[in-house]
Amino acid sequence: METTDPPQPPPPTVSDNVTGNDDIPNFYATPNHSCLPKTIPEPSVSKPHLNDISEPINESQPASEAKPELAPAADPGPPPPKKRRRRKKLFTDMISTSAGSGFRVLRPHPKPSTVYSYSETELADEPDDGKPHILHRRRGGGTGGSNSKLSDLAKEVDIEALIAISVGFPVDSLTEEEIEANVVSQIGGDEQANYIVVRNHILARWRSNVSLWLTKDHALESIRAEHKALVSSAYNFLLHHGYINFGLSPAIKEMKLKPPEGAPKANVIVIGAGLSGLVAARQLIFLGFKVVVLEGRARPGGRVRTKKMSGDKDDIVAAADLGGSVLTGINGNPLGVLARQLGVPLHKVRDICPLYLPNGRTVNSDIDSKVEVSFNKLLDRVCKLRQAMLEEVRSVDVSLGTALETFRRVYNVAEDYQERMLLDWHLANLEYANASLMSNLSMSYWDQDDPYEMGGDHCFMPGGNETFIRSLAEDLPIFYNRTVESVRYAVDGVLVHAGGQAYRGDMVLCTVPLGVLKKEMIQFVPELPQRKRDAIERLGFGLLNKVAILFPYDFWGGDIDTFGHLTDNPNTRGEFFLFYSYSSVAGGPLLVALVAGEAAIKFEMMSPVESVQRVLEILKSIFSPKGIAVPDPVQAVCTRWGQDRFSYGSYSYVAIGASGDDYDILAESVGDRVFFAGEATNKQYPATMHGAFLSGMREAANILRVAKRWSMVPAERSYSATLENEDIDELFNAPDLTFGSFSVLFDPRSTDLESNSLLRIALKVEKSGAGCLHLYGLIPRKLVIELSKVAGDLDRINMLTRDFRVKLVGKQNLCYMAESLLTFIRSSRLRALAKDFVVESTS
Repeated sequence: METTDPPQPPPPTVSDNVTGNDDIPNFYATPNHSCLPKTIPEPSVSKPHLNDISEPINESQPASEAKPELAPAADPGPPPPKKRRRRKKLFTDMISTSAGSGFRVLRPHPKPSTVYSYSETELADEPDDGKPHILHRRRGGGTGGSNSKLSDLAKEVDIEALIAISVGFPVDSLTEEEIEANVVSQIGGDEQANYIVVRNHILARWRSNVSLWLTKDHALESIRAEHKALVSSAYNFLLHHGYINFGLSPAIKEMKLKPPEGAPKANVIVIGAGLSGLVAARQLIFLGFKVVVLEGRARPGGRVRTKKMSGDKDDIVAAADLGGSVLTGINGNPLGVLARQLGVPLHKVRDICPLYLPNGRTVNSDIDSKVEVSFNKLLDRVCKLRQAMLEEVRSVDVSLGTALETFRRVYNVAEDYQERMLLDWHLANLEYANASLMSNLSMSYWDQDDPYEMGGDHCFMPGGNETFIRSLAEDLPIFYNRTVESVRYAVDGVLVHAGGQAYRGDMVLCTVPLGVLKKEMIQFVPELPQRKRDAIERLGFGLLNKVAILFPYDFWGGDIDTFGHLTDNPNTRGEFFLFYSYSSVAGGPLLVALVAGEAAIKFEMMSPVESVQRVLEILKSIFSPKGIAVPDPVQAVCTRWGQDRFSYGSYSYVAIGASGDDYDILAESVGDRVFFAGEATNKQYPATMHGAFLSGMREAANILRVAKRWSMVPAERSYSATLENEDIDELFNAPDLTFGSFSVLFDPRSTDLESNSLLRIALKVEKSGAGCLHLYGLIPRKLVIELSKVAGDLDRINMLTRDFRVKLVGKQNLCYMAESLLTFIRSSRLRALAKDFVVESTS
């Protein structure tokens, strides 16, 4: 790192340093009050210039709020550092509100300091007294008494339970995923309790050495043979759902890219090579699927983007994470596992964050402390208000900004000029955490994910998060510059159009950002279910921008990772309100200024030159009074994530009228053919890089579950299949359901309410000799049931076309999906006739 002041060449003007760059966005939650880390770069050649990059930067965790400590008066020279507590979005008394999710929210996050040894551990026999008992393990070879051994066992079980909790498992119950996977024969009871102990043991054992592949035999070594079935169940679940044996160590990568022997289970098309897409693709290959990844950009990573910055002679270099940059909580974080496997020591983001007034003077520590306390009290009052509202009227929601401003006026908070600037800084910090204006955030659910927040330090990845991306993308079949235009899905497969080519498969995994779904840049045929479209509309997708500036030397001092700047204009409170210093991890003297809230929107209409000039003015107002000269930048980059056509924003938030349930709805698959992953599909960890990572693992497991349930029909054999008119009439001679003039054929392969059905309406034509005119429509089974409850054909047709928006067509205009469904129905009925003579494969 350059920490000295070298002789300066003639300083380039800012306008000389400005160029355009339409690179890629990425936002995944970044830590609270911490800076976004930049990585140690490899030298890259580029002339000093200021790039305008359309890439999102993910800072979705709330920035920390100021926790007062002694702050110096504004004398020349750096003021004593002030520690600030990172702010969680959650209020402590709101933890219990998430209990309805089925997950425990009491989540201690220990920092294990020892490596656990599991040699010679085994599960003790259960007393045969007819009562449920939890499995216990005991260590052999000890010389202490039985009480001491039992105490050691209890400690070991507790430690393993804490490790499982940090990863996201409930304390003493199963997750929904485990229930769906039938890990035990009966929910509750001693089998479940024993399974949880075994599962925690296997998980903790792998976490003790994440560089090695843990086999089932290794797991069995420490557990008695009679519990082999529980070990097999727990091991398979953890393996298939990506809780163990994942990552980037040589041993893991070698196993992951070795698909099992035999024919692929199915062909899967993955749309998007961001974190979720890359993780899912690697896991699917390991699980035995044939995979292809379509990426619209010319690079992998999506909203995770590391930009190499350098001077004219490459004598000053740095790496800037323009998208997702901070690992928000290291306990249980899968990205922390990847860093361990790569042997890269993470940099803890320090909590010291001095704040500066517009005139450059340091904020008075007493006033700072007073405003922070008042701000927290405002949040507490809002919390109590929303609890009362949710108990009385669940459908009512207002903006968080409105609620806070109302209480501020009622309790006369921050009426002093400087206090109001400080309060605005805290509000800007929350807007940064949520990538949106306070006026857009749901008061009821804006912080619904906080009970699941991963504990531990917030960290920077030296060298940049692109280190993860490069390793995850290695050896994957990725096709770049393939912008997906449409996804057509049917009962027998999917057809994806991208870059002028058509890709056929059995299933498709869509990992594009929520902003792309909101813009309807991909046409789904048929349309996505109304329930999913409504969730896409309700959830918010916000904006955060950055200005990354490489300087010839570090003039701000290397003992802090963040410092803040106040403004006297509430409308621009988010403009360059927080600076991140990446000198300790970027490989060079790099500062990154954040732009949040309303300022982030206006920022995209400013020229890069104007933006950088404004940042330099702020820096000079802070450091010039201290006698510190601010040098001209070597290179600068401005992001434009809102204008990026592959993201249209940074990361998701809970808007007014939305809730955490909308994340779950967005994650739902459609017809067992179209699957969704990405940070906006993860209710527990939205707007974070690890949330995207975990969603990719989740969907790989879901696709495996579907493939096991179905025996897939190769898409290539049935897309051109059509039926003659007589065949269609013959099938409707024996409909599955009739009501009035309506008759329905259900998909025989699935009883799922979201599965497709073909509906036919018989309309009498009196003046025609044709008798009846038949109109057809494709409709989910659950809507058929709802339609059958309506009295009268006219009301049914109105509901069908107006409320359900089903398009009715003639027989000759049936879409390929309807034809595919008819083909399968016909084949199913033929098989039923020959069932006494046909033995179907179970493979």
